[in-house]
Amino acid sequence: MTTTEAGSEAGAQTIGSGGVEATGSLSPSRAGDFMTCPLLYRFRVIDKIPERPSPAAARGTLVHAVLERLYDLPTGDRTVAAALDLLGPQWDRLLEAEPELATLFEDGAEGEAERAGWLDEARRMVERYFTLEDPTRLEPADRELFVETVLDSGLRLRGFIDRVDVAPTGDVRIVDYKTGTAPRADFEARALFQMKFYALVLWRLQGRVPRLLQLMYLGNGEVLRYEPDEADLRATRRKVEALWEAIRRAMDTGEWRPRTSRLCDWCDHKSRCPSFGALPRRSPSSRSSARPRRPGDRRPRTRRPLTPAPPPSNHTARRPPHPLPATSADRKGRRPQGAPTARGADRIGRQPPGPLAAQSADHTERPPRRPVYAAERRGHWPHGTLRVRWPDGALTVWMVCRDGRRPRGGSGAGALIVGGR
Repeated sequence: MTTTEAGSEAGAQTIGSGGVEATGSLSPSRAGDFMTCPLLYRFRVIDKIPERPSPAAARGTLVHAVLERLYDLPTGDRTVAAALDLLGPQWDRLLEAEPELATLFEDGAEGEAERAGWLDEARRMVERYFTLEDPTRLEPADRELFVETVLDSGLRLRGFIDRVDVAPTGDVRIVDYKTGTAPRADFEARALFQMKFYALVLWRLQGRVPRLLQLMYLGNGEVLRYEPDEADLRATRRKVEALWEAIRRAMDTGEWRPRTSRLCDWCDHKSRCPSFGALPRRSPSSRSSARPRRPGDRRPRTRRPLTPAPPPSNHTARRPPHPLPATSADRKGRRPQGAPTARGADRIGRQPPGPLAAQSADHTERPPRRPVYAAERRGHWPHGTLRVRWPDGALTVWMVCRDGRRPRGGSGAGALIVGGR
């Protein structure tokens, strides 16, 4: 089973070794969704649940559109004032293309003030861009370039690159605008994953590794640069294919486990997430499109609730019908006065001959009362004893193994054999 994302755009470049047919599609944003939270990927790609437009995302789209149109102007006209003048027309164009953006701000004075503050932040980002590079000295080779390639495994990689610069020497630089702030050093690898994704696609399309990857953070005016090599891009390919295998397993099993983080506070699907009290439900599309089980498939493990152990019984365990062996006290002549020997009991439950047999002549018809016994351990476990209190005396017996032999070591391997019923 496969899940494809948006349909391919016209003019997209596609490549596959030996004419490999694409069996799935993955973009950097969707790969990032799965790494952030598998359940978020399901909501966006499998279930296709619409999300409310956010002011931050809309501002990012507006700033990207302004910087794209900036390079349509002649080189000498690419000034800060010209870029700021593009904000209004580009916002109107976005409202025409996506009418739902009009619901970002409420009607009235409060909504107008919020909209003004939102536009001021967009203006500051455009002005900050001019502090990072001089657009009059640049002539991009491509802007908003859609690229697509098919790996040998059948996975289609696709995405939009904000800007591609080509030097006179042929070196390629991939540039991506970010309207947020630069991440900390320990999160840079995740931020560069998107750029390596694009570099992998261009490498397969053009046969040349891009020279530089550049992330421009307009939120705080920082630039992150990275020079990839073939080893980086091969590792990125393995990571992308491993991600797709994980997505395929989730589609087959229907298990999309949520992963909580600080980003959950801004997630539109928080009310649907089991981590925040929602009832977990399997995706209808994943249930209907999952392939049938085949011979050799592993059954997915299910978690069963632990059941409490039954309370301990007050009665003794069922005793096997082994004959009672003679005790060491009997062999050494130290049998207590009045106590019967174990030699006379040929089977458990039968009264041995001796003084105890005289007190009940009909013991075979009316069995004696079950003795109340108290166990006491003496020395090492294999040599312990069990004292059984009878009506007029005590009977000491050996502990024997289940096969009738005396234990010769270890612990817990034998069974307690006592007389009585």
